[in-house]
Amino acid sequence: MSEPQIDPAGNTQAFRAFAREQEVEAAHEQPSRMPIWIAVGVVALVAIAVAAYFLIS
Repeated sequence: MSEPQIDPAGNTQAFRAFAREQEVEAAHEQPSRMPIWIAVGVVALVAIAVAAYFLIS
């Protein structure tokens, strides 16, 4: 019994389609939300500092 002949072009085309899909997904990734959390932290620290100032004075 002979082995089935595998078409290497089919595998290459499937890989290229997979690679293109990965590139599209990478382009649509959500930006990092770290700067938002830094801004929220700074605002919270300022609010605490202002509240402490008014409580002390």
